[in-house]
Amino acid sequence: MNGTRAVVLGAGILGAACARELALAGLEVTVLDRGGAAAATTAHGEGNILLSDKGPGAELELARLSRRLWPEVLARVADRSAAGARAARAAEWDAKGGIVVATTRPGAEALTAFAAAQRGAGVRADALTGRELLSAEPFVTPDHTAAFHYPEDAQVQPAGAAAALLADALAAGATLRTGWEVLSGIVRRGRLAGVRTVRGEVMADVFVNAAGPWAGTLSARLGAPIGVSPRRGDVLVTTPLPPTVFHKVYDADYVGAVGSSEEELQTSAVVESTRAGSVLIGSSRRRAGFDDRLRPEALSAVAAKALRLFPSLAGVPVMRAYGGFRPYVPDHLPVIGADPRLPGLWHAGGHEGAGIGLSVGTGRLLRELVLGEPTALDATPFRVDRPAVLGDPEESRPATTGRQKEGA
Repeated sequence: MNGTRAVVLGAGILGAACARELALAGLEVTVLDRGGAAAATTAHGEGNILLSDKGPGAELELARLSRRLWPEVLARVADRSAAGARAARAAEWDAKGGIVVATTRPGAEALTAFAAAQRGAGVRADALTGRELLSAEPFVTPDHTAAFHYPEDAQVQPAGAAAALLADALAAGATLRTGWEVLSGIVRRGRLAGVRTVRGEVMADVFVNAAGPWAGTLSARLGAPIGVSPRRGDVLVTTPLPPTVFHKVYDADYVGAVGSSEEELQTSAVVESTRAGSVLIGSSRRRAGFDDRLRPEALSAVAAKALRLFPSLAGVPVMRAYGGFRPYVPDHLPVIGADPRLPGLWHAGGHEGAGIGLSVGTGRLLRELVLGEPTALDATPFRVDRPAVLGDPEESRPATTGRQKEGA
């Protein structure tokens, strides 16, 4: 594929992962972004790399691929040069593991069944006794009904990880252009041959829509709209604390909230520490378009649930709050592959809140599809021409998903 020109539309972590894979494969890669690299959704993420919230199915397989690739990719970035080593360190890879806690009897029953199904799919999910839970997390609530440890869960610093992937792409010959908003597509003989931007036309053989929550808007501008829309989330950040939270800890409700398609506000407790000592407290989900205003009621609900999980956080000062948009698809599966309506257009998005964790696996899968190579996993469930992406979003919402049901 030497000489093949590829343009990646979006310089967030998904775009960086795709650009890196394509550049290393020998394609002439240009990354375009209307703003700055990793400055939008990626910069507002928590850096989750989770297996714990995904039940058996296609998304879990993509998560397992990504979890295997993450340390390998960062090691290769570090081995490339001294600058690469610095970039890899900035990603702050932390295989801290995750702990999921239920605080009600129905929650315990649902969590136990969910963990059993995950184990059947190859995920490590170890039940914890009360004593084991308090040994792992001394400050967690004693009022729990079940807890499971997921040693494969990990975390990165989102912007740092995206910068590491993008730096490796640039080292492999890719070009980054920021401030290049795409206005429309250029179609010749039924194929997407170029894009018109605020700074002129860019021609190529392959175009990858990696625009995150804006993928739906961008695809419409290109003439091939897909059903990706924004879903808002907010996070609280405490002042630095002594060691308080040692894993990513969340209540069992989180898994149901992730897999829900409700438009109204949903909250659950997700609590973890950063290397700087601050504690990140999430999470919320609501579908409100691109309204970027912080809602006090959402932050209050998030804080209240976090206090149920970690009562010791009561009175801890909150340093700031921030929010971002997740790329939402009604069936809760990413969109990865060629657009059958418009040759030359490919998609890599729709990961909702899992984009950080799934990015490297998505980049690998996209490269294999573009090059016509055997794929590391079955890409069919992520195809573009499925009802949730091209059909009526209301009709395509699943009754259940691969994630745990609501109400745990």
